[in-house]
Amino acid sequence: MALRHRITVDRTKPLSLAPNEGHNRWHPDIPCACKCKSGDTVEIATRDSFDCQICPTTTADDLKSASLARAHPLSGPVFVEDAEPGDLLAVHIEDVRSHDEGFTAIMPGFGFLRDMFPNPHIVHWQMRDGFAYSPQLPNVRIPGAPFMGVMGLAPSRELLTQIKRREAALLARGGAVMMPEPSGAIPSHEPLASEAIRTIAPHETGGNLDIRHLVAGSTLYLPVYVEGGLFSTGDAHFAQGDGESCGTAIETSAVLVAKFELLKGEAARRQQKDASFGSSRSLSVLNEARPFYATTGTCVSSAGENFSEDISLATRNALLNMLRHIVDQYGMTEEQAYSLISVAVNLRISQIVDVPNVTVSAFLPTDIFLA
Repeated sequence: MALRHRITVDRTKPLSLAPNEGHNRWHPDIPCACKCKSGDTVEIATRDSFDCQICPTTTADDLKSASLARAHPLSGPVFVEDAEPGDLLAVHIEDVRSHDEGFTAIMPGFGFLRDMFPNPHIVHWQMRDGFAYSPQLPNVRIPGAPFMGVMGLAPSRELLTQIKRREAALLARGGAVMMPEPSGAIPSHEPLASEAIRTIAPHETGGNLDIRHLVAGSTLYLPVYVEGGLFSTGDAHFAQGDGESCGTAIETSAVLVAKFELLKGEAARRQQKDASFGSSRSLSVLNEARPFYATTGTCVSSAGENFSEDISLATRNALLNMLRHIVDQYGMTEEQAYSLISVAVNLRISQIVDVPNVTVSAFLPTDIFLA
């Protein structure tokens, strides 16, 4: 019998005052907050991405003292029984219930156009009747499409080592990377605080994907790297444009309601090493008229070398992942799949600010296939 579980947080308190309610780093040794079985539903409450550092009275000058080391406070992990490396975890998103206030912040040194915007800026939002309004942007009404910017699993120790090694090499080459930082880390004890990686960049396990299509009605597929998977989430957005160019969306807190389904051995069988996502129906909140399946790509070469903010490489990886998906799911040759990609698959930049890894998505309309 499927069960319903709940993870709660006190969103008025920063994570440092309630460290038992979550974490803000990725590490396989972070203890789980909840256990569930395949088929169970989990309701997960979250804090905002800046961990209570920004409130409705925050000014632009106040942002100068805000610390990115506290981003992102995540709720979890959720341990899925029987999940093991080689499995694929399907996260069926049933609902994302947003808070009624939020913010958009420009932080010096962060964002795609960070060289052009050296000064902080803040926009405060109030949400009502499905729209966001701001006194800083009068006569603007943003329709809501709430989703979680961060949804991911824990890396294995081997993958954790690979990520740190390749990102350290990238940093040495002058790349934009946020390396492990024990200051502000939760859990704060060593050696975990120094070993764990930041939540800013997405990785093979998902994480800070910032894909606005992950609204209610969609499904996120994550390859499992550790026993139990260890799913965590946070960084709720009331709305976002593709790219999240300044580094933030309409940031808020929210409650994610998701059903977990374990697909045994499917990541290994499909040779799937990165996240994918899709929907069996139209997502009207996004004005998407057609059902789809999508693959993602980031800036890691086939040789395991990390590149910084390389759209071309990320696009290549998304297309290669899509090619493998079409060959596997529809029995086509690589040449057929490549031809189909050329005429039917749509490429989009899902985020370009979570250094070093951008996320490019390749969208395949599934209604092109006849029954």
